[in-house]
Amino acid sequence: TTFYTTGTTGLPKGVYFSHRQLVLHTFAGRAALSGSGHGRFNQDDVYMPITPMFHVHAWGVPYVATLLGVKQVYPGRYLPETLLKLLVTEKVTFSHCVPTIIQMLLQAEAAKNVDLKGWKVIIGGSALPKSLAKGALERGIDIYTGYGMSETCPLISLALLPPELENADLETQVDYRTRTGRPVPMAQMRIVDDNMNEVPRDGKTQGELVLRAPWLTQGYLKDEDNSKKLWHGGWMHTGDIGVIDADGWLKITDRIKDVIKTGGEWISSLDLEGLILQHDGVAECAVVGVEDQKWGERPVALVVKGGEVDEDAIKELVSQYADKGVISRYGIPDRVVFVDELPRTSVGKLDKKKMRAEMVRHHPPGPASAGP
Repeated sequence: TTFYTTGTTGLPKGVYFSHRQLVLHTFAGRAALSGSGHGRFNQDDVYMPITPMFHVHAWGVPYVATLLGVKQVYPGRYLPETLLKLLVTEKVTFSHCVPTIIQMLLQAEAAKNVDLKGWKVIIGGSALPKSLAKGALERGIDIYTGYGMSETCPLISLALLPPELENADLETQVDYRTRTGRPVPMAQMRIVDDNMNEVPRDGKTQGELVLRAPWLTQGYLKDEDNSKKLWHGGWMHTGDIGVIDADGWLKITDRIKDVIKTGGEWISSLDLEGLILQHDGVAECAVVGVEDQKWGERPVALVVKGGEVDEDAIKELVSQYADKGVISRYGIPDRVVFVDELPRTSVGKLDKKKMRAEMVRHHPPGPASAGP
């Protein structure tokens, strides 16, 4: 197979995979998802993907479904009413999608009278906000995170709970289910510094995530320079910043190109978005760094309203977390811009490259901001 990355942080690049790689990826996915416990995918399941086939092989799950011989339901356009109807009439038990889709379904009027209990859903493509995971769990959806990218075919890790956590309290489950997970069979993960030295597995020390697995793309199609950068040091560079704890749980904190460098500190746009999304009046949020003469960059929050909220309320919320030491005071956004919708790519990911360009075009930086 050959296809192109969605280009959320740069120009699209061609990636390619051999038949052998697709087979190994399918076996690894089957091994990772088999067995008893939450979130598993077995022969008695009914499968309905809510991810386009052109989005990294629909995450490779159709191959696993075909290997198992399970019933497969393909919904066409992702309309809430259609998806919910199929969920009931076809007795769907296993799906996967980006966070936008599950949020759309939970907010749909038609969902109020539908029993969602026991529906297993893997979330990928972008970070799963804790507030969204909590809302899904409260409706009975067995929701958890999967991680991968176009270059990885894509499956690398899953946030499946170990048996001792399956009956944990809601807050603990949300914390683990929204992490990036632990590696699937045959996938290796390391967090490294700029010199490719592995950093401590303490859940705190950040670095770039690098990978090895039999199914990773060998390079970018007809792009020798970027292929060398991708595989510098014999490991595939993801461009993602993260931490790994002593138990092997990975948490992606940001993309290298999305992290906000302000006042000599790195601020995670994902962490900041997660905090802002806790406000009841916020439906969607994206945070980008905008050039600042004094601080290098300053965070700007783009917010879609879901109720009563204003700029001061959002800044006050983030300020409270800064006072508690959850986030640096440098993370308090200079501006909050309310928008009708957030720009997205063809597969539903937040298009931060477009957002930054829009901020420069319509909200040009003035004098150096006061900052924190």
